[in-house]
Amino acid sequence: MTDSVSVVTPSLNQGRFIERTIGSVLSQPVEKLEYFVVDGGSSDETLEILRRYEPRLRWVSEPDRGQADAVNKGLGGVRGEVIGWLNSDDVYYPDAIPAACEFFAAHPEVDVLYGDANHIDEQDQVIEAYPTEPWDFGRLIEVCYICQPAVFFRRRVIEEFGLLDARRRYSMDYEYWIRIAQQGAKFGWLRRVLAGSRLYAETKTLGSRVAVHREINAMLRERLGLVPDKWLFNWAHVVLDAKGIPRGHRLRFALLVSALSLWAALAWNRRISRAMLGTVKQWVAGSAFREVSAKCG
Repeated sequence: MTDSVSVVTPSLNQGRFIERTIGSVLSQPVEKLEYFVVDGGSSDETLEILRRYEPRLRWVSEPDRGQADAVNKGLGGVRGEVIGWLNSDDVYYPDAIPAACEFFAAHPEVDVLYGDANHIDEQDQVIEAYPTEPWDFGRLIEVCYICQPAVFFRRRVIEEFGLLDARRRYSMDYEYWIRIAQQGAKFGWLRRVLAGSRLYAETKTLGSRVAVHREINAMLRERLGLVPDKWLFNWAHVVLDAKGIPRGHRLRFALLVSALSLWAALAWNRRISRAMLGTVKQWVAGSAFREVSAKCG
């Protein structure tokens, strides 16, 4: 098993969840565990909770430039050979860290491991399994199947490939996986549920879906030179959902999502792929056929 492990937690006003996060880390049966919480200046009960767990964890509380900046501060301030990054509303499951260390010991060629994970609610109940998939870079640029709290990486990753892009508000983890994979990092999938990723109305993922997808598209354009059609379609669906446009009227919805997708392709890629044209034709033709069939029936 690897000698030392460090876990970094960025935090800001997550007092209702952070004690569960802390407990999930400190309960891991790891002899050499370093835990560093980087708080952005919380005004709720967070600091009181952090003080209760001294000296089993180390923490700072000061203004930062966002979550990615806080994670970078944490990564720069820890010394473990294996590193985990756990947000202040997520949790590790029992023995997650020992399982990660055993995987690294058995696979010395792997730089980054990602495990399975669950989406959990505010009461820690499982909503659904995170849709994790086998490692495939071509698939990764179409679907982010890596759940960030279920990721551990070796120290050599940050030494060789650098830190997170602090400009990113929503896609800092996804951008990092893509960037370091492009530069040669080796990924491995551990078929074990390691973490719970919390979903609730105030999370950035659910609370700002249009902004999330806009940033992902811009990031993919920057990293890859173009945005995969799948992400353009996703953006169009999210925009219509945000506007409250129902999917029940199939033909109208198909026309709208097709028009938005084509516009997105021109906006981000400056061109429309043949595959996208084929897809929107199928959508519209299929929706029109079903609508006519329904009226005739």
